[in-house]
Amino acid sequence: MADIYVGLIVLNINGTEYEVRSVEPTLKTGRTPVKTMNRTGRVLGTAKGLEEHDLRVSVAIPKSGEPNWQALVDAKLTIHPQDGGGTRETWTGVYLIEIGSKYQVDGEATRDLTLGALNHYEE
Repeated sequence: MADIYVGLIVLNINGTEYEVRSVEPTLKTGRTPVKTMNRTGRVLGTAKGLEEHDLRVSVAIPKSGEPNWQALVDAKLTIHPQDGGGTRETWTGVYLIEIGSKYQVDGEATRDLTLGALNHYEE
């Protein structure tokens, strides 16, 4: 029996498709330990915090038509597997935090983007 795996991942930002080398989403829950004076000398609970969604995206640099990454504010970023396998993930309210470039002997030049998002959905 052959296993079926998710194929290539396509990245869309505001309806425009970009060639992506890698995507690394991170969720920070914001939970913090509540330290109290008690007989056990341990933390007894946690407090709910604010969620933060961070995305590390590496995109290939096109010869022409590169978007103005510095103007990336309130974008929608959707990752969906090809051929209908897996679930689609969407981040809304996407904004640019940091941008960098990487040039290698083997391979293509890439822009490394650190993005933040306000919301995350799985469909």
